Amino acid sequence: MFGKAVVRDMISRSAENEADRRLFLKSAGVAGLGAVGAGAGVLGTMSAAEGAISDGAVLNFALNLEYLEAEFYLQAVTGEGLGDKLTNGKGRRGGVVGGRKVEFTTPAIRKYAREIAMDELAHVKFLRTALGGAKVARPSIDIRNSFTAAARAAGLIGANQTFDPYANENNFLLAAFIFEDVGVTAYKGAAPLIDNKTYLEAAAGILAVEAYHAGIVRTTLYQKGLFDQAAKISNARDSLDGKGNRDQYIGGRMMANLVPADRNAVAFSRSAPEVLNVVYLNPKSVQKGGFFPSGVNGSINRSGANA
Repeated sequence: MFGKAVVRDMISRSAENEADRRLFLKSAGVAGLGAVGAGAGVLGTMSAAEGAISDGAVLNFALNLEYLEAEFYLQAVTGEGLGDKLTNGKGRRGGVVGGRKVEFTTPAIRKYAREIAMDELAHVKFLRTALGGAKVARPSIDIRNSFTAAARAAGLIGANQTFDPYANENNFLLAAFIFEDVGVTAYKGAAPLIDNKTYLEAAAGILAVEAYHAGIVRTTLYQKGLFDQAAKISNARDSLDGKGNRDQYIGGRMMANLVPADRNAVAFSRSAPEVLNVVYLNPKSVQKGGFFPSGVNGSINRSGANA
């Protein structure tokens, strides 16, 4: 399907270091292609531009986010998370705190949730396969206490209250809203960092699916009339990721705003540090917190300084 040069390039750009690049060659069954010249080894840690982030680092950053989404949705629809075979890799493998099956009362929403869960599971499998030996392990994930912290920060609940995203379908939808818009902006923000066209196309495809997911969640929240709650979450996200408006409400009773976009109808972007500000639930420059109590795995792991 691909020529030798293309395969070498894909492997080199996906591996985060020389050792991983060799593992890629071996696992892909293309060791017989011949050694890649020493000068090409720099692609294991950088892209063609000096000092740029490697494709492997970008994909691993995305994999961390997909682990989080997959765990959240799989728990909601099946009561179980990812199997052990889908959680190993580089870095410290962590457990998952929280999660249980949601008792959906609306059949359509149950079907939406299941479809999204299966998509997120497929994303995890796809990225792990694409990364091969360079893939990172699932980090520690908190989908219990983190939601309470997020809900308190957004003003959805009081300082002494807790928020259970699995208590009912409304809570589930509001919790999903925290993730989905961020996922879209994350993939859009990462697109310019990806050099390899094969991986860029794949990332664009995942972005499109995440946008469909976000549209489903935003539309369902709108149909349920959860305007105020969604607005509070949107404001909270915007308060974490720095200056500028990268978030929009779902609208109100008089007008819907189901597609968050700028004046040119272009989706917003967030840089990796800005995304981490949101999932770490901290506007400062930190390396852990929120949904990832021990941080994410991989070389992209620090949030931005937006305080």
